[in-house]
Amino acid sequence: MGDGIGIVETYGGESSAHEGGSDIEPNEGMVFQSEEAARAFYVDYARQKGFLTRVLSSRKSERDGSIISRGLGCRGLPEGRTKIQAQKQCRQRDVCTAMILLKRENPGSWVVRKFVSEHNHPLVVQLQKSRRILDDKDKKIQELTSELRVKKRLSAAYREQLLAIMKDVEEHNGHVSNKVQLVYENLRKLEAKRQEHLRHS
Repeated sequence: MGDGIGIVETYGGESSAHEGGSDIEPNEGMVFQSEEAARAFYVDYARQKGFLTRVLSSRKSERDGSIISRGLGCRGLPEGRTKIQAQKQCRQRDVCTAMILLKRENPGSWVVRKFVSEHNHPLVVQLQKSRRILDDKDKKIQELTSELRVKKRLSAAYREQLLAIMKDVEEHNGHVSNKVQLVYENLRKLEAKRQEHLRHS
């Protein structure tokens, strides 16, 4: 079997081997090579479906004290539950019938003797799907907010550049005005000298 979970499904006396990790739903009569393989299979199944597991029951052999029966089931509501959900969790654990019962019938042979798939509460997968929708909205809001910040920074930069240009224009106009005034004063002085020269001629 390699590193996979050893599963042997028995139907009408015929057996077929499967590697762990495949998308198989538990069913009564399914045979595993060990309790560890059976538990790993159910935990992986629970993870894919969206719920957490817990041990419901255990039965030991009176002869050698080894485990000969193991019941596993749904733990109840997922992590991140609300306060009201947490208050109801114990009751929901008691009434949630999702479970699997494993029995050791021969050395190296654990058989599924009972399997119930129904739950009485939302599964983690459904909550994660809703969370993904919220995450997508949050991501979009963050993108728009970031884009708005960039545009505000660009607007501030453009305004600063415009003010700098206006300042340069004002300084240039002042410089030109000073030059015009200087030329005017020089012309006035030249005109005064010309008039004085004419009077003395």
